[in-house]
Amino acid sequence: MTKTMNKLILITTFFLFYFSNSFAADSYFMDFSKVLNVSKAGAEAQSNLKKKFESESNKFKKQETDLRKEETELISQKKIITNKEYQKKVEALRKKVADLQKNQKDSFNAIAKSRADAKNALLASVNPIIKKYMEDNKIRIILDKKNVIMGDTTLEITNQIIDILNKEISSLKIN
Repeated sequence: MTKTMNKLILITTFFLFYFSNSFAADSYFMDFSKVLNVSKAGAEAQSNLKKKFESESNKFKKQETDLRKEETELISQKKIITNKEYQKKVEALRKKVADLQKNQKDSFNAIAKSRADAKNALLASVNPIIKKYMEDNKIRIILDKKNVIMGDTTLEITNQIIDILNKEISSLKIN
């Protein structure tokens, strides 16, 4: 029984060693987030979306400030106007606040959707580039860097993929 067990361990060790070495030789990794954020198309998309977000944020901050002023004015008029008129103005102000919140949510959801669409468009553009790179360099597998615990830096192909992507795609259309 021990001879059979020793042979089994020896064969298993041989196969594990052989396959792990052949797997490692054909395995590369890349920082996919870096490809999406540093490539020309990705960086431009990020910049445009950031500007759009800041613009929308500033627009909504101004509207909030205006509503706060309106609220302060309304509170100061409480003793001057009738209770019925006051309640009517309070309801109108509440409606404006609710509309602002809805518009703000819709706007930020639209920006998030644009970001997701841009990411998907960039992914769709990167996939054929990676596939061709794999074929040209006889690579069997490419892993995302965030899933690699430790690896030889010579196996990282992030910058090569970014260079190819920058040559092929300079910008993305963002809605």
